[in-house]
Amino acid sequence: MTNDNSGPKRWLGSSGVAVSAIGLGCMSLSGVYGASGDDAGIAVIHEALDRGLTLLDTSDAYGGGHNEELVGKAIRGRRAEVILATKFGIVRARRQIRRRPP
Repeated sequence: MTNDNSGPKRWLGSSGVAVSAIGLGCMSLSGVYGASGDDAGIAVIHEALDRGLTLLDTSDAYGGGHNEELVGKAIRGRRAEVILATKFGIVRARRQIRRRPP
């Protein structure tokens, strides 16, 4: 990683990979909690990287895949600074509406 002003680090298992003690969860950058714009989301990620955060957390379930695309745009050219954590395979059950018989 090129950015080493991250402060305290945590090591991931015995891999030797170190991440900043504080990471950025990116779910809210894809409108999960309300309206958000791509430019603002990218600015948040850039600010986090500039401040030394190295761990970004995302998922293909956030915004129907939008979040991973947004994170990809934000880290373009800065990939060496980032450890990217992603979750996949999250399947939401369809809510069944039970109707009373007539």
